[in-house]
Amino acid sequence: MIPKFVGVTGLPRAGSTMLCQLLAMHPEVKCDGHSSPLCNTLLGIRRMISDDSFFLSQLDNSFDSSYAHLASAMQGFLRGWNQDCQEKMVVDKNRAWLHAIELLLHIEPEAKLIVCLRDLGQIYGSIEAQHQRTILVDFIDHLADYDRFGRADMLFAKDKTIGAPLISLHAVPDLPKKVQERLYFLRFEDMVERPKECMSHLYAWLGLSPFEINPDKLDIGIRESDSHYHMKYLHKQSERIVKPVRHEIPSRIQAQIESAYAWFYQLYYPKIK
Repeated sequence: MIPKFVGVTGLPRAGSTMLCQLLAMHPEVKCDGHSSPLCNTLLGIRRMISDDSFFLSQLDNSFDSSYAHLASAMQGFLRGWNQDCQEKMVVDKNRAWLHAIELLLHIEPEAKLIVCLRDLGQIYGSIEAQHQRTILVDFIDHLADYDRFGRADMLFAKDKTIGAPLISLHAVPDLPKKVQERLYFLRFEDMVERPKECMSHLYAWLGLSPFEINPDKLDIGIRESDSHYHMKYLHKQSERIVKPVRHEIPSRIQAQIESAYAWFYQLYYPKIK
């Protein structure tokens, strides 16, 4: 049996660790919880084969068969990655999946993605609060020397922690309807306020059997590495779901975020904005 493939993607500090923890509790799901290199590897295969002179020479005279070989090989790699899965569904976590959704669906047409969302100001606030707790250590991309406004501006840059996945989110309306139907948008605020309702709806969308979680008794799995990210983006798992304290954001920074990303609030937080 080939397990159904589900990717977890979206914004940082938006509950992907908790989501994977909840998904792993379902008896029909295999979910390791930590970020996977699978998406990066598939993207690497595409880059490598596109520059391979032997492969390119085959395209001149046998495009259809050579392209079919590549598609079959990439599908085999994706399925082989999870060849030990005995459950109905396997979950793979990587923020790059949303950017690579059309590649994924080309090799695994029945794949689905869960896209984690959170108020952008609170994402920035979560990152800044953790930085203040670890202020003697720099970010992996060296943002510690900036002031708070400058650091916020850099975090939202197109190649940075918040900015990169935001670009993928901004491009979602341009995707064909059939592709958009493979996406499930899950807001962090809904997950912590109404976890049973949210997970019940998500399990149904995934095609899983009904399963009721106990928000006050969660299973603890393998913890993802935090030192890899210089302790700036923690992946702590909790035994129960607790609504986090709201971060206080400087009004100038919050106003800048809401102005620059008005489209985000219009699409995903219409009742808040």
